[in-house]
Amino acid sequence: MNKVWLIIKREYLTRIRNKTFIWSTILTPLFFFGIFAVSIYMSTRSTEELTVAVYDESGLFSGQLAGGRNLHYTYVSRPVYDSVVSKDGMEGYDGGLYIPAIDVDKPAGITYTSQKQLGLFSQEKINDDLNNVLERTRMIRANIDTSRLAEIKKNGISLTQKTITEDGSGAEANAGVSYAIGYAAGILIYFVILVYGSMVMRGVMEEKTNRIAEVIVSSVRPVQLMMGKIVGIGAVGLTQFLIWILLLIVGYTVMVSTMAPGNLQDIAAGAEAAGGSGAALMKAQQAMGQINIPLLTGAFLFYFIGGYLFYAALFAAVGSAVNDDPQDAQSVMMPITMPIVFSVVIMTTAVANPTGPLAVWCSIIPFTSPVIMMARLPFGVPGTVPYWEFALSVLVLAGGFLFTAWLSARIYRTGILLYGKKATWKEMLKWAFSKQ
Repeated sequence: MNKVWLIIKREYLTRIRNKTFIWSTILTPLFFFGIFAVSIYMSTRSTEELTVAVYDESGLFSGQLAGGRNLHYTYVSRPVYDSVVSKDGMEGYDGGLYIPAIDVDKPAGITYTSQKQLGLFSQEKINDDLNNVLERTRMIRANIDTSRLAEIKKNGISLTQKTITEDGSGAEANAGVSYAIGYAAGILIYFVILVYGSMVMRGVMEEKTNRIAEVIVSSVRPVQLMMGKIVGIGAVGLTQFLIWILLLIVGYTVMVSTMAPGNLQDIAAGAEAAGGSGAALMKAQQAMGQINIPLLTGAFLFYFIGGYLFYAALFAAVGSAVNDDPQDAQSVMMPITMPIVFSVVIMTTAVANPTGPLAVWCSIIPFTSPVIMMARLPFGVPGTVPYWEFALSVLVLAGGFLFTAWLSARIYRTGILLYGKKATWKEMLKWAFSKQ
């Protein structure tokens, strides 16, 4: 055990002292924080501002178009409109809206002309404004009281979800928040498994190619070397992840504490202008308080570590069986990476239907459970994910790691000392199950 600890210590200290590790640990959260800050800035400062010159031959829309915070209509004569839509354009207008003498029942020919294409949300806003006026005109013609209809439509239903808790009370839920958290957690575990698992494989390949493994194996057993490398690199990944979380929490806290309340209102208004809703943002914030954060944190750490250990053992076995040819490594690694990629494909279905048979069984199978179960858990335990499913997933993943560690150790002790020969999966399985 002392020898394994020495290998873990060597792997850990060698990598965390590396400049690449230091810079990636610092720059990665700064990169994501920068993206977050830029998106907030864009939502408050970069909303498309439009002033539209409207020439209305029909006379139905004059003074009726609502406009908005960033969209302004100015009703103009034909000569002014022609100047606006000419090649040079008229300063002060972003485009011209032409409304011919239309048939109210079959409107056609309404055209927006400008030197640049409209943004998606601006186009939708203009369409909505035109359709609202057309709807009012039709109702007036049909002797329908528009003010009465507006009163009827006022204060429509906004569905509130509640999930039944163990004590029989209802806890408010938000499918959008659960979807986002589950998707983000699943993607993060996917990257952890792929990046740090590949790091284990490259480390084993380097030691084998440089003949360092021969020297180390003379004093420790191959299985001790493999486990020391897996745990050491896993500790590096966990350290980096915890540093990232700490930096992101500090950055978010500083940003929110220094942001004026008016800016927060601008963000909500920007979201509303972009087709969202400030009220929806507030609801999402309230829904975060209903999510079992301690359970999710503990589960994330378990699947983070368990998923890494499960796949790292297989990556170590592959690294011990190949030489320095990248193509050989790629072909042998394919059966390991395919289930990880498949997990992300299934995850899109799991977050859309977390109680479906595919999501349930893939959250139990150890090849896919780290990603799929983390995508399901934010939807609620024991409501969406019963305790027995969660417990079975944990036990199967733990048993899966023990099996892959045993299997990989038998492959590793043969492959690490084998040079000059391209190994296949058939040969590796023969090493694993042969009597040695």
